[in-house]
Amino acid sequence: MNVLIKSATIIDSKSDFHNQTADILIEKGVITKISKRINNTNNYKEISNKNLHVSQGWFDSSVSFGEPGYEERETLKNGLRTAACSGFTSVCINTNTNPVIDSQADILFIQSKSQKHAVSVFPYGAVTEQSKGEHLAELYDMHVAGAIGFYDYKKPIENPNLMKIALQYAANFDGLVCSFPQEPKIAGTGVMNENVMSTSLGLKGNPALAEELQIARDLFLLEYTGGKLHVQTISTARSVDLIREAKTKKLDVTCSVAIHNLIFTDNELRTFDTQFKVNPPLRTQEDIDALIAGLKDGTIDMVTSDHNPIDIEHKKIEFDYAKNGTIGLESAFGALHTIFSTKKTVELLTKGSERFGIETPSISIGNKAHLTLFDPDCSYTFSNENIVSTSKNSIFKGFNLKGKAYGIISNNKSVLN
Repeated sequence: MNVLIKSATIIDSKSDFHNQTADILIEKGVITKISKRINNTNNYKEISNKNLHVSQGWFDSSVSFGEPGYEERETLKNGLRTAACSGFTSVCINTNTNPVIDSQADILFIQSKSQKHAVSVFPYGAVTEQSKGEHLAELYDMHVAGAIGFYDYKKPIENPNLMKIALQYAANFDGLVCSFPQEPKIAGTGVMNENVMSTSLGLKGNPALAEELQIARDLFLLEYTGGKLHVQTISTARSVDLIREAKTKKLDVTCSVAIHNLIFTDNELRTFDTQFKVNPPLRTQEDIDALIAGLKDGTIDMVTSDHNPIDIEHKKIEFDYAKNGTIGLESAFGALHTIFSTKKTVELLTKGSERFGIETPSISIGNKAHLTLFDPDCSYTFSNENIVSTSKNSIFKGFNLKGKAYGIISNNKSVLN
């Protein structure tokens, strides 16, 4: 693929061209020239968009697409198109499929279905067989096949001995074990944050304690085993403190936060709108402030859209029975950019990849082009028109966003809106 990007502001602190506006020549998927003005002598395709900015390709550590088993929610093909149109060049695919991704064959299936796409796909393998929390899955075989890490999506491993064994076993091949921070017996059947709001609405609460107990347990296990742990989607102020303390002990732990948990509080549930039913639940403003502070000081290592398409039959029903989850790829940049500067937003959307051993080359001559193209300044109200996903269950509908992706150039291919 040969293309000439015209007058793009480069946002890449690792590049010598950071904060400069320049033309970028890409030939056969490699950046061959960056200059103030490049003449299109070979009549290559030109890309010239309003207020065009270019950064390293964005990365998302928690994305669900449904296939296999839940194609009515999302197929891999359309899911990857959604990711590309939203500016993501690399995504980690969750195990919440049918069958659950818990074997070498399942990993190979995901890889074969997503070959030759602009978006690079990195599948998780389940920690336990069928994500039931009873027996360890084939971790090493999945690792050899290309599993990026091991995660029972949104399912805590209740048995502490099983979690201990998973950490010890994966350490033998430098595998990364992911945990979902929720103690199930404390969380019970809670459908929102346990707080004054849950009491006033008459909804069962899921207390912050459930998350914090599970994190504390898993950090004790990590300290004992010496393995590698990634805690997915933390949501409370005390969780940030626990991770921060663990890092001072030099434990090999990282964590992420879902973007919607940085924006919305449990007050949004006043109308019983199931779009706001997510797990972990929306918490308080105090929690949001602590999460944002954790991102700023590096305690929280990455953000995620936690993209999870849910069909209308399982979302537009009585609150207690609706499934948790929201799509988030399309709104990720625009929502995050309402909180942080352009530079910080791009940093947060790219920095998590190194934890998973995924290299993202800088915007430099001679490097492969893994680029996100975007306009950081356009403001708009997010609606169905902005949704590429098959499922439309977005928590951000009606929310004012700032910034939008034009698409990506990656893997010697381009996908542009």
